[in-house]
Amino acid sequence: MKNSNRRKFLRNSLLAGLGAGVGPGVLSASDSKQTADARTVENTGGVESGSPDKGVLTLLHTTDVHCQLHPHDELFWENDRAVFRKTAGYAYIASLFKKTRKGNPNTFIVDTGDMFQGSELSVKTTGKAMMPILDSLGYDLYTPGNWEVVYYKDNMQKLLGGLQAPKVCANMYHDAGDGKKGELVFPPYQVWSKLGVKIGFLGYTDPLVPLRQSPNYSKGIIYTKPEENLKYYVSVLKEQEQCDFIIILSHLGLSQQIALANMPECEGVNYIFGGDTHERVREPIQCKYSKVVEPGAFGSFVGRLDLTVESGKITGEKYELLEVSPASIKPDKETSAMITALEAPFKADIERVIGYSKTPLYRYFVVENTIDTMILDALAWKTDQEIVLSNGFRFCPPRSTPDHTGNIPITESYLYDMLPVDSNIRTARVSGEEIMKWLEKELNNVFAKDASKRFGGWLVKFKGMEVTFNAFGESGQRVKTVKVGGAPLDPARIYSVAACERDGDPPTMLCRIPKVTDGVTQKYTLHQMMKEYLAAHSPVNPVPRGNAVALDAPATLLTQVTGVPYQFR
Repeated sequence: MKNSNRRKFLRNSLLAGLGAGVGPGVLSASDSKQTADARTVENTGGVESGSPDKGVLTLLHTTDVHCQLHPHDELFWENDRAVFRKTAGYAYIASLFKKTRKGNPNTFIVDTGDMFQGSELSVKTTGKAMMPILDSLGYDLYTPGNWEVVYYKDNMQKLLGGLQAPKVCANMYHDAGDGKKGELVFPPYQVWSKLGVKIGFLGYTDPLVPLRQSPNYSKGIIYTKPEENLKYYVSVLKEQEQCDFIIILSHLGLSQQIALANMPECEGVNYIFGGDTHERVREPIQCKYSKVVEPGAFGSFVGRLDLTVESGKITGEKYELLEVSPASIKPDKETSAMITALEAPFKADIERVIGYSKTPLYRYFVVENTIDTMILDALAWKTDQEIVLSNGFRFCPPRSTPDHTGNIPITESYLYDMLPVDSNIRTARVSGEEIMKWLEKELNNVFAKDASKRFGGWLVKFKGMEVTFNAFGESGQRVKTVKVGGAPLDPARIYSVAACERDGDPPTMLCRIPKVTDGVTQKYTLHQMMKEYLAAHSPVNPVPRGNAVALDAPATLLTQVTGVPYQFR
């Protein structure tokens, strides 16, 4: 228990854990960061800050915004059908943040990653345009996501390091050579003290980044599993820092976050504020040791946790998922002006229409989506290969609103939303035996019973091949039938394939398929291919055609998460 003198000393101070290594010498220092701008906003009501040891602590959480600056069409699953309405926009999030801080000065705001990848403005400025926008929102703490390395290690360090707020991550190390871990890239934790209560924030990002992303992106970084040092840092936060409440800021994916919350190493952790899989957790998922939440993606939602404090003790909590609705929130003028100025040099490119679709474009369903169906149609048209592949990406907000033509416009900026990395197309040849092995491995990456073995993405998409499978079958035995060109897959036959090139993959690998031969990197890129295809075929109608069919799950499967009371909606 803290004595009254200690409470007075800690009152209204913001403490920062500065432990840069895994040793026991982890220090604390005060941070005078204030939110004076919030005081100029009209008082719209909220939670009273209370006496020095009584009141409410409010924690706001965003993740996976993927550089989506403006309101966009968002998909909701209601009454067993897809419904679209406008959400998000950084200027609207800024207003929500300011309103919350005006209502309760005891507010702490965090983001758990994927903040520098996903839009044309970000790509053309190598992420730099996002820095002033993020700073203007007044975040208090960040954890890097799996896509923070998209511009390679040095740029990741400069982008994150240049932000005003601290960063935490306890499982990203500098590569000291020969695969040996050097120092941590970022401090492992941060401590916040208000109302006589100390909250410890411990960061972890996805250790599978070198496998999920192009290998060269994360070159120079060694990742470890959270459970390797989690118990140690929980002990540091509990015993040394004497924290009353511990939150893991995580970018692991909901399945892996649930798995972590059920591990003994997680004992003592109250919440995992998660990211990566774009899941919308509206009620905290209670696991054996901790509760898990994740607030969707693209800035469409903000997670809010209110902790009631009485006599310096946390006596209650309330969590809710806030929808960022432009219909009910006014945009922040300063953030809007900043975004307009940053986009101005690229405005013509951003708004240029390169094609049209008759059907809404989205990427939310696990097995097949309209966006990837369109990409596959373009690949098949351009490369004339027997099998074409599109990675199981999650990022890219939906697009469903038609313009004056009655069709849905596809702008150049939306092309960057779909495919931020403009990779070259690569063709190769591979045996039917290797294709079968690859299919089983990719299915296990998505549906593994052991959540720690799930990669975090959706099922890889394909055309020219028809596959039926049991999503929840046994590993290595999920695939039931495979046809190529209408004929059963022949293990001994060699097939031609095409997919995007991954920076750093060996010449004998394509889209994680090993042992390919006769690989050729084409001169044209994904973006060039899509522009040519849309110019020749608009308006397109990329309705999924059942190339992949789960025999034990619906085509509208929206999540990989099973075994807990959770539903994506």
